[in-house]
Amino acid sequence: MSAKGKSGLDKNNKYDRQLRLWGDHGQTSLEQARVCLINATATGTEILKNLILPGVGSFTIVDGNKIKGEDVGNNFFLSQENIGESRAKTAMELLNELNDDVNGCYEDENPETLLENNPEFFKKFTIVVATGLSERVLLQLADVLWQQSIPLLVCRSYGFIGYMRLVVKEHTVIESHPDNAHEDLRLDRPFPALVKYCDSLNMDTMNKKDHSHTPWLVIIYKYLQQWKNEHNGSPPQNYKEKNQLKQMIREGIRKNEDGITEDEENFDEAIKSVNMALVPTRIPSEVEKLFNDPCAINLSPESKPFWILLRAVKEFVENEGNGALPLRGSIPDMTADSGRYIQLQNAYIEQANKDVAVITDKVNMLINSLAKEVKLSEIGPELTNGVSISDQEIKLFCKNSAFVRILRCTSLAEEYNSQTINTQDIGSHLEDEDGDSEMIFYVLLRGVDRFYEEYNRYPGGDNDQVEPDVQLLKGIISKLIHEWGLTSNVKEDYIHEICRYGASELHTIASIMGGCAAQEVIKVITGQFVPIDNTFIYNAVKQTSFAVKL
Repeated sequence: MSAKGKSGLDKNNKYDRQLRLWGDHGQTSLEQARVCLINATATGTEILKNLILPGVGSFTIVDGNKIKGEDVGNNFFLSQENIGESRAKTAMELLNELNDDVNGCYEDENPETLLENNPEFFKKFTIVVATGLSERVLLQLADVLWQQSIPLLVCRSYGFIGYMRLVVKEHTVIESHPDNAHEDLRLDRPFPALVKYCDSLNMDTMNKKDHSHTPWLVIIYKYLQQWKNEHNGSPPQNYKEKNQLKQMIREGIRKNEDGITEDEENFDEAIKSVNMALVPTRIPSEVEKLFNDPCAINLSPESKPFWILLRAVKEFVENEGNGALPLRGSIPDMTADSGRYIQLQNAYIEQANKDVAVITDKVNMLINSLAKEVKLSEIGPELTNGVSISDQEIKLFCKNSAFVRILRCTSLAEEYNSQTINTQDIGSHLEDEDGDSEMIFYVLLRGVDRFYEEYNRYPGGDNDQVEPDVQLLKGIISKLIHEWGLTSNVKEDYIHEICRYGASELHTIASIMGGCAAQEVIKVITGQFVPIDNTFIYNAVKQTSFAVKL
């Protein structure tokens, strides 16, 4: 075996579990990603650890701080002998030891200085993760990244509170991996290859072995046709009628010479699968909404491949698809002999490939049409934004067309503007009966950030200051709530507790948030699974979490 081949094999073994989650293409996206971490806090290094282990391409730490005793106390990647050294350099060197496939570097510079002197620095990254930033600097960073359409993930651990905020202008997801997706069987509108295969099987003349090894999907198809013939072409419409169809299938189970029902597992599977198999073929409301999105309707030479693919699928649905999305081309496992199962599977694959071919032609026509809008000499053979669409990408999009999603977060500037923030959700949660919604922690964190901007320190940082700071913070939070036009109050017990935290960063909370944040970063990088929209709060005291769009 060549060294290259062996290296590939070793990588497959090394990343085996994650490859099962997001596949080779997802791993490739991860290995090409460049992540920037602002500040090597305990939370920040935990996030990087969980990105380095699965093989992110490279990372850069931006941090102008020197290591202090408090850093050593809560950060496993720093030790007492490092006190006084560059936190960025030391953390980078130790994190680099976790995975030889990953390249790390650092900028021993204050993020605020870097933003003022060289904001272009951040353009080269796939995503930026920010920890330990003041409100003012965070808003500056968020504005720079928003203008460049670079995703930002803000994460912090504050005492027993965890907070995470994703800021992305537009994030498209093709492989959303829904938990409870219905199979795409099309028994309500069978396609020619399926009809031909099912009609070729005569269950009345089958021998015992073939009868008990006919796929349940074929069994339901057969009895569904019989039902339609007896009910003017209409399928079972309600619970009662579906039970009658199940009874018809049950009566089709053969009996032996003594009149005892045979053990035919495939018929049992058919009876159990009736409700699922009779789900009407329809376009999900989320996809319908995307079809009508201005980005899909008004394509331009700068359109992302996602929107061109979506437009092609939309045109297919309106024409060749007769109101249906392209066939997914997969069937579930079922009791059957290999030959019959493969034949049935091939019928679905054949139709799916036909649908992909039609949509591929539409994609190419759309690209050619867009190319005519600009000079060909300026764009070359690819899309006008420099991105091409491969046959593999088209096939993947068609297979997942029922599950495509888009995420558009509000900017941090909008959230921090009292006129545009989602005050309705904040107010409803603050006014719940118990007054113990996790939304309180969002309000508290906004309050301590205001406190820092005013006093250049966090409340309760000095034990002697806890009680005086409670009253100061209470006034700041009351003013903040008033700016939102709300009349709710935060219990003083909560204000007292967050002052006791003194902005401490506990490693256990940092570890939990590091795992949560890394998961969201991977979702953004791979374009798989749906990220949070857009705020996540973790309450370690009660072991509860909360997500809200702000």
